[in-house]
Amino acid sequence: MRATKSYMSLPYNPALKERARALRRAGNLSEVLLWNQIKNKQFSDLDFDRQKIIGNYIVDFFCAEKGVVIEIDGSSHDDKVDYDAQRDAFLIGLDLVIIHISDSDVKRNLSGVMEFLRNHPALATTPHGDNGTTPRLRRTPPREGNETTPPLRGTPPREGNGRQNSPPVEGWQAKPDGVV
Repeated sequence: MRATKSYMSLPYNPALKERARALRRAGNLSEVLLWNQIKNKQFSDLDFDRQKIIGNYIVDFFCAEKGVVIEIDGSSHDDKVDYDAQRDAFLIGLDLVIIHISDSDVKRNLSGVMEFLRNHPALATTPHGDNGTTPRLRRTPPREGNETTPPLRGTPPREGNGRQNSPPVEGWQAKPDGVV
């Protein structure tokens, strides 16, 4: 899907090209573990990019076909709350869906993370016979208690805060709507 108009129209800062390349080469453990599950269309036949430049940001993983960004949040994000909130707001402004997954969940419960992603509404595959004619939903429609701006990292998940979190390590059970 790299040749699609939506992919090619994303803002791009060429000054970040070498930084993105260096991040791909360095690869932290949780990113490599997840990448090994989603690369080469292994995950639901979806094409993902790793360390994709979007505007002035480099996102961990990007699926152009679904308009989804996956971010692995580890300790390096702890002191970047404001930066991450600005990045998320920018990406949401491009009509992209951001899925945050904790570094520890990838390391301790990779199968649970993959199940969470398989059931996530933003990554749902097109039903057979649909021929791709049904438009995909990118965001939950606004309703009371469903904020349209992302919460700051560190805000505990609560019903209606609009944030998709990765599953807890122990006793996690996927729900059909992808919300845990």
